[in-house]
Amino acid sequence: MAGPVAYFDTSVLVKRYLDEEGSTHTRSLIRRHRVVSSVIAPLEAISALSRRQAAGLLSAAGFAASRARLLKDRDHWELVDIDERVIEHAVELIPSTRLRTLDALHLASAMYFQWRSGNRVPFVTSDALLRDAAKRLSLQIIWAGA
Repeated sequence: MAGPVAYFDTSVLVKRYLDEEGSTHTRSLIRRHRVVSSVIAPLEAISALSRRQAAGLLSAAGFAASRARLLKDRDHWELVDIDERVIEHAVELIPSTRLRTLDALHLASAMYFQWRSGNRVPFVTSDALLRDAAKRLSLQIIWAGA
């Protein structure tokens, strides 16, 4: 996608495939930005969609369509690999942020991408705990929550 780069965590990316509060705003953000995320994001997103289907909140056809769109979209995203540096940074973040494992990996991936690119990259999230941790680390935030 053309436009400025932004790091999107899975809480936001899932909104692209559902009709829920924040979905319209999320779709607009995705259209306006080049999506960067962690290599774990597609897996996390499919898991979230699958849980919604299992809970009866998404039909089988809706799940299949969302999964297909996600896999197609993934080809246009830049996904940050989880290497030893990202894992080490996530390990360092957990005690001070109290984030769950995958959220710490997202935050570490975003910070690694920002360092590697040499540019300040907005962190797009709809997860309040992740937003607050990113703020404490002085990341620029784009809030896509409800």
